[in-house]
Amino acid sequence: MASSLIRGRYVVCKVDGRREARVIDDGAVFQRDGTIVEIGKYDALASKHAVDAVLGSPRHVVLPGFVNSHHHVGLTAFQLGTPDLPLELWFASRYRKRDVDLYLDTLYAAFEMIESGITTVQHLHSRANGPVERIHESANRILKAYQDIGMRVSYSYNVRDQNRLVYATDERFLARLPADLAAHVAQALQAQTIPLEDHFSLFEKLYEEHQGAERVRIQLAPANLHWCSDQALGLLGDYAAKYAVPLHMHLLETQYQKEYARRRSGASAVAHLRDLGLLGPRLTLGHGVWLSESDIDLIAETRTMVCHNPSSNLRLRSGIAPLNHLEQRGVRVALGLDDCSINDDRSMLQEMRVALKVHRVPGMDDAVPTAPQVLQMATEHGARTTAFATRIGTLEPGKAADLVVMDWEHIAFPYLDDEVPVVDAIVQLARTSGVETVIVAGEPILHEGKFTRVDKHAVLEAFAASLRVPLRPDEEHRRALAKRLFPHVKKFYEDEGYLGEPREPPFYSVNCRH
Repeated sequence: MASSLIRGRYVVCKVDGRREARVIDDGAVFQRDGTIVEIGKYDALASKHAVDAVLGSPRHVVLPGFVNSHHHVGLTAFQLGTPDLPLELWFASRYRKRDVDLYLDTLYAAFEMIESGITTVQHLHSRANGPVERIHESANRILKAYQDIGMRVSYSYNVRDQNRLVYATDERFLARLPADLAAHVAQALQAQTIPLEDHFSLFEKLYEEHQGAERVRIQLAPANLHWCSDQALGLLGDYAAKYAVPLHMHLLETQYQKEYARRRSGASAVAHLRDLGLLGPRLTLGHGVWLSESDIDLIAETRTMVCHNPSSNLRLRSGIAPLNHLEQRGVRVALGLDDCSINDDRSMLQEMRVALKVHRVPGMDDAVPTAPQVLQMATEHGARTTAFATRIGTLEPGKAADLVVMDWEHIAFPYLDDEVPVVDAIVQLARTSGVETVIVAGEPILHEGKFTRVDKHAVLEAFAASLRVPLRPDEEHRRALAKRLFPHVKKFYEDEGYLGEPREPPFYSVNCRH
């Protein structure tokens, strides 16, 4: 639609501080051709602008579209038969997963994200079998799903060039296995291996193909410190600078990754990235559970960003990230669902509540997250971690018209005290069932609870039908391989001394002061 007014009892434009948000009562957003032109009182805008449509009403609340800053797949690991295990063992168990149609799988996740108000997703694609031409085809099937449903996507293929299964070289781990098992594992690892130069040719090809698309961006993703050689990290930094794109990197998700970094360089993972010249506003660190105080100082000084994935951290026993300390140091922190939300449902509304509640440490200091801070993580700060950057994340003239329209009565009924701030009420009480309309670039992609571009029922039926077939021989083989491999992976970490007590308390439990 060319122009529209999106109105609400409240219009939440942006967060201005720990407890402040810019909220317009009886407000509206006027957008034309996908860009916000003006925001103000509804009556004033309605008399000033002739529009093609009016969305929302005095019983709604309007706010910026949410950004899921860390996403991988549709069907979750649990749905595919992998229980919630410590991350290092979870990876081994995931070898049992069956193949899924990537287009349908992506749409499946997109339905749930959009229904919770997510308009932009950072899609971190990984562990696809080569050659690079096949990965390129897979990437475009994923991107087509987002384009068909209307979401924004900042896409990257995770770069890995070493240590594909454990925190040691592939050759060293394979040497520990029985010969027959080693041969099968080697074959599986080889299928996931593409030359380092192919990673960058893939990026360049996708970048060239999609750079003109309004709702698609291509960026870069070093998978993790243990998965990337220093050569790979150096090249990632060079390409990010050349093409002016962001980097998103898993880091320090578990205590074992912290120990790996110490053994690799004699320093922390963050210090190692500093020495390689990667820290800075272009880089986002995913998870960061085991950051130290000195790590946080480096992150703050370099304006590096962090993506917090609280549900995933809880489910996979990784720990609780030092969000309070990151916030106190002024670090921009985004919020991601990481395919492992508490309810396996990709609800950003639920994830905001997890982030709000899990960091309420004992004491009376005003150092715990506030509702406006958490909303900012899910909107403006999330936007900064993507290649859309300042184009999205707040409602301001000149920005993209990406909005969520929610039923205020769903939040406030049967009673809500008048002194409860609007943002607090949204973060504490909103549910996906109250999300009615989701708008991207001025276009309603969910309108009054119904998807406008695709038939959700037909897609899910097709997806379910594709999975109602018996496992293929190669899928049966992977399932058997995962069962045989699992105890050897666990024994590796036991033998290497990774599974003992942590070397020091996690930073979030330390009563430190800056």
